[in-house]
Amino acid sequence: MIFSYKSSKQGDISTYLFYGELIDRGQASSLLDEIEERVSKNENKILLNLADLKYLNSSGLNIIINILTKARKAGGDVAICNVNKKITELLIITKLNGVFNVCNSVEEGVAILNN
Repeated sequence: MIFSYKSSKQGDISTYLFYGELIDRGQASSLLDEIEERVSKNENKILLNLADLKYLNSSGLNIIINILTKARKAGGDVAICNVNKKITELLIITKLNGVFNVCNSVEEGVAILNN
């Protein structure tokens, strides 16, 4: 299954809905370019909606960490919502569930980023 995403803006929050499997950095080059461009414009609040992401490996996890690093260096933050059970387990095993703002819904993620 191929990775793809759809982006949108809600106020000052950039939302990205992920689809498929995120397993290779090459798959996410346009995503990373878009985030780099938005962060350079001080659009540094990012919500990652993983509702339709079926699988994530260590390379995919590295991409998400990269997004978090870019946002936080620019004074922003990242929230991750709608995480499936397998990806939740991966975040717990790697102890990244304490690094990311993990929430259950888009609304929760927006509330976290607006605080």
